[in-house]
Order: sequence, then structure tokens, then C-alpha cells
Amino acid sequence: MNRVKKIYCRIFQEAFHIAIPFLPYRKPRILNGMDELPRLFLDKKIDSVLLVTDKSIRGFGLTKPLEDGLRNAGIKVAVYDSTVANPTTDNVEEARQLYLASGCEAIIGFGGGSSIDAAKAVGARIAYPKKPLSRMEGILKVLRRIPLLVAVPTTAGTGSETTLASVIVDSGTRHKYPINSFPLIPRYAVLDPEVTRTLPQSITATTGLDALTHAVEAFIGRSTTKDTRRDAIEATKLIFANLEKAYRDGNDMDARRAMLKAAFLAGSAFTKSYVGYVHAVAHSLGGRYNTPHGLANAVLLPYVLSYYGKSAWKKLAILADAVGIKGRDDEEKAMAFITEIRRMEHELRIPETLPEIREEDIEELSGYADKEANPLYPVPMLMDAKELEVFYRMVAAEHRITATA
Repeated sequence: MNRVKKIYCRIFQEAFHIAIPFLPYRKPRILNGMDELPRLFLDKKIDSVLLVTDKSIRGFGLTKPLEDGLRNAGIKVAVYDSTVANPTTDNVEEARQLYLASGCEAIIGFGGGSSIDAAKAVGARIAYPKKPLSRMEGILKVLRRIPLLVAVPTTAGTGSETTLASVIVDSGTRHKYPINSFPLIPRYAVLDPEVTRTLPQSITATTGLDALTHAVEAFIGRSTTKDTRRDAIEATKLIFANLEKAYRDGNDMDARRAMLKAAFLAGSAFTKSYVGYVHAVAHSLGGRYNTPHGLANAVLLPYVLSYYGKSAWKKLAILADAVGIKGRDDEEKAMAFITEIRRMEHELRIPETLPEIREEDIEELSGYADKEANPLYPVPMLMDAKELEVFYRMVAAEHRITATA
């Protein structure tokens, strides 16, 4: 990255860092079970809600207790269950039309990050009926209050239940972009480990590593606060202690409860302190190839952390100390921390490559990543679009095969 752009990025980031105490950040109020929701809506005189989920979640019967409980309390429920992984603008518009046709007054996002992100975007479109989502890309483009939003995460990873971000894919162009605005933070979050019990092992693994990516990227960036550092460290400790337990035994409710807490804390950390190039690259891959976001983050994380080199050693060493990893100095601790991530990913059967990446796409994808990350993300080491191409090639199977031939 050229010197002028670097100076601009750092000034931009520092301005947001200074502004953190004056911005309307908040955490959702935590509810411990879905049985608390009927009373919540009745108290607020809401008698019709939109439930945004996906077909597999509903097919497993996970939403049935909530649907039954709301209807038994006299609250009408309109269900949109066509959300896809990496939710699209078409998903949002279909759900918005159902919200309007059903006379809804509140929205529940029930599922992984995709369903919760879609629910947020529906809220944004209700607040701005004449403004397309493409004009909400970036920061602080949604200023009006959205309908009451409740998040019920069924995965312990995305942190979407506590963040101001909604990540959407344009159905026409396949461009994936974030919408970052304070009204999108859910008012309530239901953290119930029972709804994560039936998760496939692969989803437990990738969403847990998504949460770890949130915590690590928030911590090693240059816009941390006392609160975000505390949350990121605690999330990292919980993930190192519990992710493999939850992966091995789906019925270990203590581990699943700890992972939900970790995801919430990591989400709280990156809401204020942002993420970094792992996310920017992962988002571009999700938009183009529909690569699951947690998987993309998991594969990229150790490569990006290693590439940062000494710019990240000191903070990675702090995280290493927090999880009990030893070393003689910051470099050794940082490298041991990255090695432990690789070991964990091997145990969780995370691949080392993403074979869907095509060489002819890399220039365009890195341009998307550059646009998302710069100047907003306060990464340890700044990189422009051309420099970001290295990460796609690091994890593209064809390049790794060529390099070892």
C-alpha cells in the first residue's frame, strides 16, 4: 500500500477509535430461553411477528416450540424459511413482503448468522422502504430505528446476535457486502444451548472457529478498548477450552453453553474494534463461490496471522499467555499460538485449502476485500488489493499443488 493511502487509513481508523465512547454501542439483553419471548411480546403489545429462519432449521423442528408458544399466547407468526447460506437481497425482499402482508410488528432471526443477518436487513428495509440495500453498504447508512429485533442463535460462532453488522449478497452481481449501523444491533438475544444440540460436527467446528476469528482479529487490531480486550480474551479462553469438547460430544451442554457465551463476547468485541483481512477475504469468497463463512475464516486464519509477522506478535503473545501457551518471547509465543490453531483445526477436520478459488477471479475478489477492509479495519499491517491477492493464492489448491510439485 502506498504511503498516502496508509496515512489516510490510519487517520480514518484513529478517528473512529477516538469516537468509540461517544457512539451508541449497546449489548442486547440476554434471555435464557425461548419461553421468555411470548411474555416479552405481550408486554410490548405486539401481536404479530415475522420469524426468519431456513428450511433445515425448521425441518429439524427447532422452531416448533417457539412457534407453538407464540401462537398459544395469541401472537400470530409469519414464517420465512427460505434463507440461504450467505443470505441474498432476494431473501430479504421476500421476507420483507411477508412482513408487510402479515401486518408484523417485530422480527425474530432464528438460526445461524445467515438468518440473523437476513432479519437485520429486513428491518433495515422496513425502516427505509425506498432505499435499496446496495445503498446501505458500509457504515452508518441506517439511522432510523428498525422494528423490534430478537436474535435466537442456533450456532455458537457468528456473533450476529450482538453485532451491528448484516452481511448480504447481491443476488444479481454476487457481490457480498456488510451493512454496519447501530440500529441493527438486536434488542434481545436468546442464548439457549439446547437449540445447538443437533448441530452437525462440521458446523460446530466452523462456527466455533468463526467466533475465534472474531475474537483474535478484534484483539490484534489497533482500535481496542479495555472492554473489547477483556471480551476478546475471555472468548478466546472459552473457545480453546470448549470447542473440541462440543465437537466431540453434542450433548455436552456445559461446553455448548460456554461456546454460546464465547460467540456473544467475541461479537461484542468486534462490534467495537472491528475485524480484519481474514473477514474481508472470506466475505469475497462467500459472495463468489458461496463458501460457508465460518469455513473460509477457519482456513484463512492461520495463514493471515502468520503473514502479519512481527506486527501481530505482541498481541498474539498476550492471547497465548491467556490460554496457557508458553514461549521464551513474543515471537515464540505468537508462533506457538498459531500452531495451536492449526492443531485444533486438524482435530476439527478443517481443510487447509479452498479448491473453489480460480486464478482468474483473484484480482476482482481482492478488489472487493480491499474495498471492505480499507480504510475501516484497523489491521496490524495494511495491505492494498494487489497485496491481498497473496491470501487467495495461499489457500487455493491449484497454487499449493504447483508450489509443492
